[in-house]
Amino acid sequence: MISRRKFLAGSVVATSGLLLNQKVSAAAEKVAPTTPLKGKPIIISTWRHGLPANEVAAKILVKGGRSLDAVEAGARVPEADPNIMTVGLGGYPDRDGYVTLDACIMDEKGNAGSVTFLQDIVHPVSVARKVMEDTPHVMLSGEGALQFALEKGFKKQNLLTDKAREAWEEWKKKSKYEPVINIENHDTISMLAIDANGDLSGACTTSGAAFKMHGRVGDSPIIGAGLFCDNEVGGAASTGMGELVMKTVGSFLVVELMRNGMSPQQACEEAVHRIAKKIPGYQKFQIGYIAINKAGETGAYCIHPGFNYALWKDGQNTLTDAKSLFKK
Repeated sequence: MISRRKFLAGSVVATSGLLLNQKVSAAAEKVAPTTPLKGKPIIISTWRHGLPANEVAAKILVKGGRSLDAVEAGARVPEADPNIMTVGLGGYPDRDGYVTLDACIMDEKGNAGSVTFLQDIVHPVSVARKVMEDTPHVMLSGEGALQFALEKGFKKQNLLTDKAREAWEEWKKKSKYEPVINIENHDTISMLAIDANGDLSGACTTSGAAFKMHGRVGDSPIIGAGLFCDNEVGGAASTGMGELVMKTVGSFLVVELMRNGMSPQQACEEAVHRIAKKIPGYQKFQIGYIAINKAGETGAYCIHPGFNYALWKDGQNTLTDAKSLFKK
């Protein structure tokens, strides 16, 4: 005969399980209703250097190529351009004179790869893809990342250009670390793309904050901070002072907000508001978010005016100023 105590305990467990299932079902019902975008590729990327990056990525997508190939190819454009001093070759060095690079990439299946504190390699985004595809890991760092890159056939190259060296020499006269909003800390090219199959991928690459402490790593190579993609929902990426993004896991937050019914624009705005609410002194820095959902809707938002993003859609590549928390 079952005791009354055991019967009640069993009833409580059963009831708890029922309530949990009801909560899970209710949460599932919150997912924003979206019709997956198919047959109409779309790309969104950060800053003005997103325009040429988008053009290269679009060439792949219009031929029916994979979104992963597109974002990698697009991110390689500013990495190889010495005139873009916040990404790859020609990037500003750290306070000790070393150019150190961070990058990550994420595909439509949830796979991810990342490198941090990588030196002497022009294309960290491609090394990150190799980490994703050829190792059981997500992230490699420093000397280990460099060793891996060399083993995969990447060539060493001095990344410190004369122009960047001159800027560093000038900075050393005062050696004061004061990131300038929309100048020194617009340090990232972040890209999100949906291909003709409706699949989403993203990439992020940077040389980090100018004159940072040696060894500093920002949000750009961190999955969920600088970049996050969920092929059921959408993707998000960030730019700006990475410490603020890391403390709020910003890109993951944007995607989860979209999962629970927000539009990409609403989700980007909420992520910035979260920073304003949680982080004292946030007014001294710039953060910008971009986002796209599976229906091809996009959004962007930042703390201060001055952040712009490039959108390639229907064969048109346009640069737009994002809305901001503070007005001009």
